[in-house]
Amino acid sequence: MGIFSRFRDIINANINGMLDRAEDPEKLIRLMIYEMEDTLVEIKAACAKVVANMKNIEHQMESTRDRANFWEEKATLAVNKGRDDLARDALIEKRKYSKRVEMFENELVEYNQLIDQYKDEMHQLEEKLKSARKKEKILIQRHIHANNKRRAQEEMRRFDGSEVMLKFDELENRIERMEAEADLVNYGKKSSLEEELDILAVDEEIEKELQALKSPATKQPEINLTD
Repeated sequence: MGIFSRFRDIINANINGMLDRAEDPEKLIRLMIYEMEDTLVEIKAACAKVVANMKNIEHQMESTRDRANFWEEKATLAVNKGRDDLARDALIEKRKYSKRVEMFENELVEYNQLIDQYKDEMHQLEEKLKSARKKEKILIQRHIHANNKRRAQEEMRRFDGSEVMLKFDELENRIERMEAEADLVNYGKKSSLEEELDILAVDEEIEKELQALKSPATKQPEINLTD
C-alpha cells in the first residue's frame, strides 16, 4: 500500500464506527495509532526529501541564471565591438540558459505546492493521531472499569447461590438458637438482686407480725384459775 493511499484510508476512517464494530477495540485503536505514527514518519521523510530536492534545484537555478547573465554580458560586449555575429551566438546561449531557469522555476512552484500538501497532510494526520490517543486512554479506562465491574458482578453471583451464603445462614441460625437456649436457662430464675429484695420483704412482714404480737391491744385476757 502506497503512502498516499494509506494516508487517505486513515483520514477517511471513521474511528468511532470501527471501534463499535471491533471485537477488541483496545487492540484495534493501538494498531491504528501504530499505523498513523508509521505513516506520519513516512510523510515527514518524504517531505524532507522534497525539501532537499528543492534546495538542490534552487542551487542549480541560481547557477543557470548566472550563466544566462554571463552570455548576456558577452552579447553586450560583442555589440559594443561591432561583432553582431558573436552577439547573436551569445544571445542564443543566453536564451538556452534562460529557458532552463524557467524550467527550474516551474519545478520549484510544483515542489512548493507538494511541500504545502505534505504539511497539510501531516497536520491532518497529527490531529487524527491526537484524537486516537485520547480514545486509547478512554478505552483503557473503560476496559479497566468494565473488568472491575464484571468481577464484582461475578463475585455477587457467586455469593448469592454459593455454599458460603448457605453456611453463613446456617451459622446465623445456630447463633439465634444459642441465644434462645440461654434465655430459657435463665427463664424463671431470679437474679441475686431480686432474691435479696424478696428476703428484705419477708423480713419486714415477719417484723410486723412480731410487733403485732407484742402490742397490748393484741394481748388476750388472762384466765383466772381460782374462780
